[in-house]
Amino acid sequence: MTCGFIASLLRMAEALELQASAGGLRVAIVGAGVIGLSSALAIVEHYGGPPLGPTITIFAEAFSPHTTGDHVAGLWQPYPYGPVPSVETKWNRETFQFLLKFLNHADVPEMGLFVQSGYNLFKKRVPDPPWCDIVLGFRHLTQDELSLFPGWSYGWFNTTLMLECKNYLPWLMKKLKSYGIKFIQKKVNSLMELSLSDDVIINCTGMQAAHLVPDKEVQPGRGQLTKVYAPWLKHFYSTHDEQKGLYNSPYILPGSTGVVALGGILQLGNWNEEVNDEDRRCIWEGCCKLVPSLRNTHVVEEWAGFRPCRSAIRLERETLGSGFSKVELIHNYGHGGYGITIHWGCAQAVAALFEEICAEKKRAVPSHL
Repeated sequence: MTCGFIASLLRMAEALELQASAGGLRVAIVGAGVIGLSSALAIVEHYGGPPLGPTITIFAEAFSPHTTGDHVAGLWQPYPYGPVPSVETKWNRETFQFLLKFLNHADVPEMGLFVQSGYNLFKKRVPDPPWCDIVLGFRHLTQDELSLFPGWSYGWFNTTLMLECKNYLPWLMKKLKSYGIKFIQKKVNSLMELSLSDDVIINCTGMQAAHLVPDKEVQPGRGQLTKVYAPWLKHFYSTHDEQKGLYNSPYILPGSTGVVALGGILQLGNWNEEVNDEDRRCIWEGCCKLVPSLRNTHVVEEWAGFRPCRSAIRLERETLGSGFSKVELIHNYGHGGYGITIHWGCAQAVAALFEEICAEKKRAVPSHL
């Protein structure tokens, strides 16, 4: 046998041994939004489900169609400006590439995934974003194109992806159930309460991390949407006014069924879940000024909710307790308004941390050789 063949066999044996180390582990994932469900999928795609793989249970106070994600439009786009950690650009890229390969897959309609092109508009020239080589066909707008948008003097055009979570979350749950993953509807009041029955806890609680961890850095980024029926709109429009701040100028995001989401509100620290009349007026007037044909539409839905904002995503390990009561904890929260954009890259990072834990537990078991 060649050295290469032997090395390959050794790597295969090591991988099987590592997989075996995950078998019997009890894993609790708290949160059933796109972050929690994708974290579970990344682990089971690597290790499989029970009995050979870990036993995973997902706890959540609400499941689709009653999550925040079920209401959002689902545009794949990171923040357009400001410093971005290189690891987040990596996670964004991994997510885009993961989704892109599904475009020719039979599951696309069920997933809620489709291609959409559109405009990012600015008041002044800005640097190209770190994701300009991730999206398709990124280019600067011409003066003729900019003349279509009075008040906006600079912009980009590109093709990206839309991922509607009202479809994607049920698709993820269906895949997870096929692996034997369990779902329990329950409000978790303390992560420590799960440590009595589980070996690993994965915290994907979004806004609830503010109280559950607790983490004072997590705060609501309140948003509000007006959804209208405008099937003639085929492009997205996202405007950016640095003086007003992120997400505080109009955006227009067409969906797959002719329903178009209109937004332009980000209010940090505002816990009001009710639709606000002044915000409604601001969104309507701003979007109709951008695309006047919207005035001929009728409203089909209004919604207000919270982005789980934080200065940076928290994705790291922590150990709770000690001795026999010790439990490993993986945090994955604080994704703000771009959870869909970054979810799969973060899920892969969670799976890597889980692999570390499995390797440590394997080393802790005495060898019988």
